[in-house]
Amino acid sequence: MGHAHPHQADRARERGLRLALAITLGFAAVEAVGGWLAGSLALLADAAHMLSDGFALGLAWTAARLSLRPPSPRMSYGWRRAEALAALINVSLMLALVVGIVWAAVVRLASPRAVLGEAVMAVALVGLFVNLAVLRILHGADRGALNTRAARLHVLGDLMGSLAALAAGAIVWLTGWLLADPLLSLLIAGLIGVSALRLLREVVAVLLDAVPSGVDLKAVAQALCEVPGVKAVHDLHVWSLAGDRRLLSAHVELEREEGWSAILAELQSRLAERFGIRHATLQAEPPRYREAALSACRRAGCELDDHAH
Repeated sequence: MGHAHPHQADRARERGLRLALAITLGFAAVEAVGGWLAGSLALLADAAHMLSDGFALGLAWTAARLSLRPPSPRMSYGWRRAEALAALINVSLMLALVVGIVWAAVVRLASPRAVLGEAVMAVALVGLFVNLAVLRILHGADRGALNTRAARLHVLGDLMGSLAALAAGAIVWLTGWLLADPLLSLLIAGLIGVSALRLLREVVAVLLDAVPSGVDLKAVAQALCEVPGVKAVHDLHVWSLAGDRRLLSAHVELEREEGWSAILAELQSRLAERFGIRHATLQAEPPRYREAALSACRRAGCELDDHAH
């Protein structure tokens, strides 16, 4: 029964991502046609951004499905890292999109073209409501998972892009200033670029098994050492599979031989309550263990890590 609720939540997240994907791709096509007919680069850029949202949502949905697969003898952690790989592909597409929009905007700045401001405003306004609807659908998704955070980031950036396209149409319609369209396109590219770089940093950190953001490794070690009966902690590692579930492994040196069950329960409780770490692998090292391990290492010609916190 302990696994039933997370499984249902994953299924609900998958359905939400699938619905958001269908809505986003459908309107991206409408917006692209509207931008082409109106001659608006800002609207076309926003349509391209919505298309990138579609890729992001598609990747998130695919990764969510893969993450439901159970662990196997070969994939002992399951397919949770699929979410990080999906985010890596996603951020690569975003950066490529930024380059394309910037190039097109520079060309348009050098040679402005007429834009149908009314058409731009109409389509961008609809896009604004579509993005709001998609954000609402994703609101109940798992906020910790890397791929769903990336998908929401895409949609939020596209929401701001729709506002920029709406402003461009209004400016051109009211003033006839054609440069507003490419300038706001550069703004959209900047928003996408910032989002892509932030996402890239998170993805790289997860793939390198870095300590998750918001976790202080020294504070974790100190909290573990404060448990009565614990002498020291070493070989401490904290990482994440996909930006959400935090994992920990450590060797715990004990002051005495007995009482490990109670100490273990207290260690796991502190990790869960203070740091949100609910999957911890802790190896107990009673006083006699250290001497035996040192002796075994000397015979084998290896070195025992004496780094302790």
